[in-house]
Amino acid sequence: MTNYIFKDGVKRNITIGKLVCLARTYKKHAEEMNSEVTEDPVLFLKPASSVIFNGESIVVPKISKCLHHEVELGVVIGKKCKNVSKKDALDHVLGYLLALDITARDIQSETKKKGWPWSIAKGFDTFAPISDVVLKKDAPDPNSLDISLKVNGEIKQSSNTNNMVFSVERIIEFISQIMTLEPGDLIMTGTPEGVGEIKTGDVLEAELGDICSLKVNVS
Repeated sequence: MTNYIFKDGVKRNITIGKLVCLARTYKKHAEEMNSEVTEDPVLFLKPASSVIFNGESIVVPKISKCLHHEVELGVVIGKKCKNVSKKDALDHVLGYLLALDITARDIQSETKKKGWPWSIAKGFDTFAPISDVVLKKDAPDPNSLDISLKVNGEIKQSSNTNNMVFSVERIIEFISQIMTLEPGDLIMTGTPEGVGEIKTGDVLEAELGDICSLKVNVS
């Protein structure tokens, strides 16, 4: 069991729960992946065992030859919710963080062709680097935050969460209609355009407005 780390330095015994991830939440990313934006969010899960923190390393699995970076806004749930409305959705949020949804793109492409789930491509250990958590009270509007990623100092992804097809409130409402969200669960809200390959030795640096940052490497 692994606990979140908080930017304010206060130790809180909040265990990382399930990782509920979204796909195709930015129109331009859907276009670059030759996919359509859907009326409702597309969901998949990553295991909590895939989480690593600032300064740690993404490990390239032996069975993949192509990893891609995907930078995302993460929403940490603070209060149990089921069938919550958009109006009340943010009342259930503890805070926000930066997340990287690392994807074994070669494996994902093969599973898509066969109509199989994406679990293998998304679920390896170290495939969910996350930053420290910024408490909701210390964060501005989650629907209007700059988000960016550099690889070896070069900007690869740069957008704003106001470009998401679905608001954070709508995302929480939708997920809570399907599964109960519990304290410590993490919603990874999807990535903007600009995803690309990463290799051993690369350094990844992400920023979410001026509220948090994340730096990891590939080994």
